[in-house]
This record gives sequence, C-alpha cells and structure tokens, in this order.
Amino acid sequence: MRIVLATHNAHKVAELRRILGPALDGLELVAYDGPEPVEDGDTFQANALIKARAAAAHTGLPALADDSGICVDALGGAPGIHSARYAGTRNDVDNLELLLTNMEGVEHRAAQFACAAAFVVPGDEPHEFVELALWPGTVARERSGSEGFGYDPIFCPDGQPGTSADLTSDQKDALSHRAQAFAVIMPVVRTQLLGDKQ
Repeated sequence: MRIVLATHNAHKVAELRRILGPALDGLELVAYDGPEPVEDGDTFQANALIKARAAAAHTGLPALADDSGICVDALGGAPGIHSARYAGTRNDVDNLELLLTNMEGVEHRAAQFACAAAFVVPGDEPHEFVELALWPGTVARERSGSEGFGYDPIFCPDGQPGTSADLTSDQKDALSHRAQAFAVIMPVVRTQLLGDKQ
C-alpha cells in the first residue's frame, strides 16, 4: 500500500522515515513531486491539511503531511505558522538569525515547537484526520549543535542540557513535536489503510 508524503523538504522526508520506522510495516512511503499548494491556513492544522489534500488530489494516493514551526511566547507566538518564511528567504540560517536578533535582550525566552500531522484518504467522500503536538522549551542565546535542521540549533527542549541540535537523531526522534504528532496519527493511518485494530 503506497502513501505519499506531502513535502519537498529532504530533511523532513529523512526524519519522518526514521520516526515512522516499524509503523510503516506494510506501507510504502513515496516522495511527492507535485506542485506546492498555497498554505493560506491560519493554524498548523489547517496548513497540514492543505498540503495533504493537495498531494492526495495530485497523486490519487493517501497522503501524509505535516506543518510545523516554533512559537515564541515573548513574540506573541511568532514566527508560528510563518516559521519557514520568517526572514522572507525560506533559508534556515536566515530565519534562525532573525529570531536570535528579535530575541536580543529578552529575558523571558519560553517557546515551543509545534507540529500538526495530517492524513487524507482521497475519494468521493475523503477521510481527513489531523493531530497537533507541542514540544516545550526555550530559545537559546546562541547556536549550538550540528544535528537537525531549521531552528534546532537555538531551541532548548525542557529537560535537556542543550539544544535540539545537540541531540542525536534517536534522541530527537523519541522526544520531538513531529515524533509525538505522528505517533498519534499513524495508528489511524494503519487502521484506515490496513485494517489494523487501534
């Protein structure tokens, strides 16, 4: 049973294949090569569903998608759903540096990574599911670590001594917002496509 992953982000594809691991037994995760939809939703959940719907419509296959970002308390929840485009360049380093600049002199540095995982089964009456997970932490004052991508080098998860980028892939996959969201959505995927009992 094939299922399309609605992203062109190679880092995200690799991370999700790792995270999903045994949950993919009996399922073949295929890359999406279709057009990127306009993500004009006002929540992570809405944008994840937009991406999953577009991939399902383009391929005719069941589709998984996620929308994620960092939400900083002192910035009123920004960059939030605009995390990937925060600096206007769609460049991870530019986004990260802008966030550090905007947090200069700020003492209250609480933040959270958010991830909405969406699953869409196409058809005359499409089945749609979406789950949101949060990973609390703080914004570091400088970059640290070489693992991960995006804002990982400046996000310090609660209960961890360093940043998300200081964690190994296995450590991050056990804790992250993306891992949490897909841990909830995958039993739904397996029930819908393979008839597994939840």
